[in-house]
Amino acid sequence: MKRALIVLACIIAVAGGLYVAGSKWAIRHDTLELFDATRQRPVAVDLAVRRDYETRANEGTRILPVAIISNGNTVKNTEYSFLENVLAARGYLVASIQQDLPSDPPLVTKLGQPYVGRLEVYKRGEANIIFVLGELKKVQPNADYNHLTLVGHSNGGDIAMFTAKEHPELVSKVITLDNLRVPFVLNDKMKILSFRSDDPNFKADPGVLPTPEQAKAEGIDIVKTPFQHTWMSDRGPENAREQIQSTLNKFLGESAASDLSPVPTDNLLITKMGPGPYP
Repeated sequence: MKRALIVLACIIAVAGGLYVAGSKWAIRHDTLELFDATRQRPVAVDLAVRRDYETRANEGTRILPVAIISNGNTVKNTEYSFLENVLAARGYLVASIQQDLPSDPPLVTKLGQPYVGRLEVYKRGEANIIFVLGELKKVQPNADYNHLTLVGHSNGGDIAMFTAKEHPELVSKVITLDNLRVPFVLNDKMKILSFRSDDPNFKADPGVLPTPEQAKAEGIDIVKTPFQHTWMSDRGPENAREQIQSTLNKFLGESAASDLSPVPTDNLLITKMGPGPYP
C-alpha cells in the first residue's frame, strides 16, 4: 500500500509538472503597437492568452476574464512575463501596458500635493488603461471587460489602485507589488492582494497601507516578503518570482477553468514569506 501511494504521488507530481509546462507552452504572446490619436500617444501592449481558451472565446463558447498589468517606473512592460504566465494559464486575457515613455517628464515628489505631485501620472495611466480596453474589445469581443483584474508594480501599482478608485464598477480585483503612493481602495466588493518588499529604500507613504482592522474588514490580503523592490519583476531571482507566482495562484482561486467567481474571504493571506535563501 505504501509503495502504491508513493507511485500515485509521483504520477500526480509529474502530471502537475506537465500541466504547468503545457500551459506555458500553450500561451500565445503578441505585441500590440497602439496609438491613441486623441492624446497623440503611442501605447505598447504585451498580450498573453492561452491558445485553447482563446479558440473557445473566438467560437463564442467562453468568456475570457481580463487582467491589465501596469509596469513600474523604468521597468519595461515586457518584464512581467512571470505574472502574465500565471494569469494567462488560468484563462485570463492579459494585457501588459507600457505606461511611461522616454519623452515623459520624470517622476517628481511634491509634498503637500495629492499623491506627492504625481496625480497627472496616475491620470495618464488611467487613460492608457481605458484606451487599451477599447482596443481590446475590437480584437476580442468575447471577454469580460466589466470585472477587471488590475495588476501593477511600484508606480504601476499606484496606477492600478488609482484606476480602481476611479472605476470601482469595472474592477473586481487589484494586485499590487510594492505600490507606495496611492492609498488602498476600501471596498469589500473588491478583492485586493499586495506584495510588500523588505527594502529600506522603498517605503510606503503614510496612509497608503490599510490598518490591520481595515484589511480584515475589507478583505485585503497583505503579503510581507523578504524581497527587494526591484525583484518584483522578471529582473528578480527565480525563487522570488516562484513564491510570488504561488501566492498569486492561490489568491486567484483553485479552479483553472474560471476566475469570474469571487475569491473566498474567510482565509485572508495576511502573512509573511520565508527568508530565502536569495542571492
